[in-house]
Order: sequence, then structure tokens, then C-alpha cells
Amino acid sequence: MASVKLIEYAEATTEVRAVYDDILATRKIDDVNNFWKALASHPPTLRRTWETLKSVMAPGALDPLTKEMVYLAVSTTNGCDYCIASHTASARRQGMTDEMLGELMAVVGMANETNRLANGYQVEIDEVYR
Repeated sequence: MASVKLIEYAEATTEVRAVYDDILATRKIDDVNNFWKALASHPPTLRRTWETLKSVMAPGALDPLTKEMVYLAVSTTNGCDYCIASHTASARRQGMTDEMLGELMAVVGMANETNRLANGYQVEIDEVYR
């Protein structure tokens, strides 16, 4: 259960509706998800987060599928169930297969394991990597 009231489109202020309309148009969807509805309880945070996310996830040097898979990997490591669900769905819409998801999770798991081992052993960084 959210710690704030989710703001539905019908009850949103003009400012929030403007952000919702941009989300709907940009993502070509019929309804904003609960994440945005929660952020709408504080319109400046909603606006700032949407504008930044839209900019970061826009086409660039990385293709949309790669961006979604990176987002999914970080969300997995951070343990954000909502973001895992959301970005798994987004990555699948961009073409991620079950095989790709399996490999991604293997990389995420291995990176977390080796990161912890390197930190635990306090391994000095090789000069070649500096």
C-alpha cells in the first residue's frame, strides 16, 4: 500500500494533468501507472522526475532495449520490486526474450557476487585498470 494517496487523472490538478498527458503521449499508453500517481502527491517531484527520466531514456548512443535492461539490472540490485516489474515489462516490449532475461539476471547475480568478494577481500586495483 502506498504511503501517499495515489492521484488519479480525474482528481489531478492542471499541473499534474499536464505531466500525465505528456506521460501518456510519450509512452503511447492509456493510463499512468501507480508510480507516477504516487509522485503526483508532490507535483514538483512528479514534474522533475518525469522530465529527467524522459531525457535519460530518450534515444541516444544506447538503444531503448539496452537502456531498459540496464534499468532492470540496477532495479534488481537495489531490490525495487515495482521497478523490476515495470522495467521487465518495458524491456519485453522492446524485444527482450526469456533467454535475454536469464542471461541478464546471471550477469547481475555474478556482478553482485564478485563485487562483494572484491570489497570483502579489499582487493587493490591493478595499475592496468587505472
